[in-house]
Amino acid sequence: MTFSKLRYYDKRKNSRECIARKIRSSFIDEGGRLSAVVVGADRIAANGDTANKIGTYNLALCASHHGVPFYVAAPFTSIDLSLSSGDEIIIEERSAKELLCSDGGLGKQVAASGIGVWNPAFDVTPAKLITAIITEKGVITKPSTEDDFDIKGFMQNSGNGKS
Repeated sequence: MTFSKLRYYDKRKNSRECIARKIRSSFIDEGGRLSAVVVGADRIAANGDTANKIGTYNLALCASHHGVPFYVAAPFTSIDLSLSSGDEIIIEERSAKELLCSDGGLGKQVAASGIGVWNPAFDVTPAKLITAIITEKGVITKPSTEDDFDIKGFMQNSGNGKS
C-alpha cells in the first residue's frame, strides 16, 4: 500500500493499521509504481458506487487506465442499501471561501473577484472502476461478468443482513 498526499495524521494512522495487519506499505512522494490503490468511503450504495473525498474518482480512473486494482476499504456501516446507486448520493457542497481565500478560507481573498466556484466535498466512484470492497465482515467481489456489486446478496449469504 502506498500513501500519497494524505494529511500527516492520516498517514501515521493508516500506516499503523496496515503494519498491524501485515500489509506491505510505504510512503511515496507524488508517484511511483503501484501494485494496488486502496481508498476509504463515506457511503457505499447497493450497487457498489462509492462516495469518498473529492479526487477519489480521478484516482480510480487513473488506476483503471493503468490496469492497477482499485479497492475500497470501509466500515460495514458505510453501506446504505436504501441507495440503489451513486446517483442517489447527495454530495455536500463546501464553502467557496475555502478556494477563494488563503488559510483554507479563513484569510483574505487571493483569487480573482467574479471567478466561479464549485467546491464539492465528495465525488462518486462508479462500481465498474472498483475491484473489490473490503469491510470488517469480509471482501465483497463482483460477479465476473458484472460491473456492479451484489452487496445485498453478500449480506444475505454472510448472515449480515441489514435493511
